[in-house]
Amino acid sequence: MNVFDLIILNFEEVRRRSIKVWKAIPQQMLNWKPDENALTCAEMIRHILEGEYLYHQILIGRGSQALSNLTNPFETREFATVDDELAFAQPYREEFLRYINTISLFDLENAVIDRSDVGYRRTQGDMLLRIAYHESVHTGQLLDYMRTMGIDRPLIWD
Repeated sequence: MNVFDLIILNFEEVRRRSIKVWKAIPQQMLNWKPDENALTCAEMIRHILEGEYLYHQILIGRGSQALSNLTNPFETREFATVDDELAFAQPYREEFLRYINTISLFDLENAVIDRSDVGYRRTQGDMLLRIAYHESVHTGQLLDYMRTMGIDRPLIWD
């Protein structure tokens, strides 16, 4: 197994666990949020899926400037169901995972992604790890939402 296989495996395992959490939230609870300043469950799921698409564009363009003239396919969509959202995001997900396999080892370690507009510049490899971490953090938040709502949480440590 090479470094790219491990990166892909990490993304697949993070998403597999996220989907277990997302699908365990009852449809009628997707608009729940713990307070007025928080995202709803549906908004958080959308944020994760949309975020991966946007991060992919940032990686391709080597920085945040890649978003300046971007048409975001998620922007005008209404959230209906988790399954619908996953089906819509799947082609973008597949494109993102294919992109990872086009990165050279040199670029993984040396290509700089400029996000100085939000306070950092990181290598492409660092950014890939951050993208998976972003999803993991929000999935953890959703587990906490579920605890607060009093609904059963799925076992994600299988």
